Amino acid sequence: MLTLKLINEQTDKVIAGLKKKHFGDAEAAIAKVQEIDAKRRSTQNILDNNLAEANKLSKTIGAFMKQGQKEEAEKAKARVAELKEANKDLQEQMNQAQEELTTLLCTIPNIPYDEVPEGSCAEDNWVVKSNLKDCVVGEDTVGNWTANPGNDDAKLPHWELAKKYNLIDFDLGVKITGAGFPVYRGKGAQLQRALINFFLAEASKAGYEEIMPPTVVNAASGYGTGQLPDKEGQMYHCNLDDLYLIPTAEVPVTNIYRDVILDEKELPIKNCAYTQCFRREAGSYGKDVRGLNRLHEFSKIEIVRIDTPEHSAESHKEMLAHVEGLLQKLDLPYRILRLCGGDQSFTSAICYDFEVYSEAQGRWLEVSSVSNFDTYQANRLKCRYRTADKKTELCHTLNGSALALPRIVAALLENNQTPEGIKIPKALQAFTGFDIID
Repeated sequence: MLTLKLINEQTDKVIAGLKKKHFGDAEAAIAKVQEIDAKRRSTQNILDNNLAEANKLSKTIGAFMKQGQKEEAEKAKARVAELKEANKDLQEQMNQAQEELTTLLCTIPNIPYDEVPEGSCAEDNWVVKSNLKDCVVGEDTVGNWTANPGNDDAKLPHWELAKKYNLIDFDLGVKITGAGFPVYRGKGAQLQRALINFFLAEASKAGYEEIMPPTVVNAASGYGTGQLPDKEGQMYHCNLDDLYLIPTAEVPVTNIYRDVILDEKELPIKNCAYTQCFRREAGSYGKDVRGLNRLHEFSKIEIVRIDTPEHSAESHKEMLAHVEGLLQKLDLPYRILRLCGGDQSFTSAICYDFEVYSEAQGRWLEVSSVSNFDTYQANRLKCRYRTADKKTELCHTLNGSALALPRIVAALLENNQTPEGIKIPKALQAFTGFDIID
């Protein structure tokens, strides 16, 4: 949630940022916020003056009585009673204005950093790095790259490979639950477990404390990280208990620090978590949802940081380097994109996506988003830290997938297929216990 301080002190910057995110009528939304805030502050001033007057009069009543000035004492009592009655109405107006203000602020997204490119959709994102020789910055191409030189015919998509080697049963998942809930078996299940352990081990080496959080959260947690009310329709809701299945471990892990004041010396805090993730993905259809490309339930390792404003940009760089290192160790072709304003999430100030190339599908598959939310989430969470000079400031929050498994599995199967079977990357062999799926 944007702070009122930012909105009131840097109004033009906020409006420009909202326009970069292609948010509705930015001027009208911010004008409405300022109108309600001005009304709230004006009411607060009247209330404060009334309270001060009532307090002052209350002190005089006893003195009037001692001096025998009964009439003056009664007048003072009557005025105090009048002020108390007026204050009830003023407090009600205050509460109503605050509720209206909070509701409105929750509908306004975070503003992007200056380095976020202009653009309205995925086609406007910038390719900032790739490990493919012929994939240049700003270009959507994979050049002449091939995973299997001399084996050009080995380009089965992962859903066919999964069936051929009995790794994943999509039909069985439909029987048990429905589309988007695959059943992993045999070496497919072992590959999943190996990736989870590999990613957690790498996170531990990088200094992240592992967390095992709940996979259902209350509405306050969804609100704190910005999934509610923005993405309510995308989350599975347990109506009877008013709980939500998590779309990512970001939600429970970041909410550990809701309503907490940290010491500056504790920052940055670095957490990681493996969880199952649940997303309704309403309206998804076509080739983008085939096989593992888009699931309703999937495994993911998330990294989360809580940091100071001064250090959060450095934390973001370190997180990007961590995710890139994972893809390098898995020998996967990848590229990194800086998302344009119109393709960023509701809550992020800056976001980089990592995509791996699927040779069999001839397309890029997103496997990670690494975001800095500035103070936007922290303001909703009331996540703060105490500085060395005892001032209380809002933290910066950051998170990223490290990594989401479905498309990693898809790329590993498709890009490593050979006539002998599917080769396992060296870095993963200690975790799988085998070097080939045959």
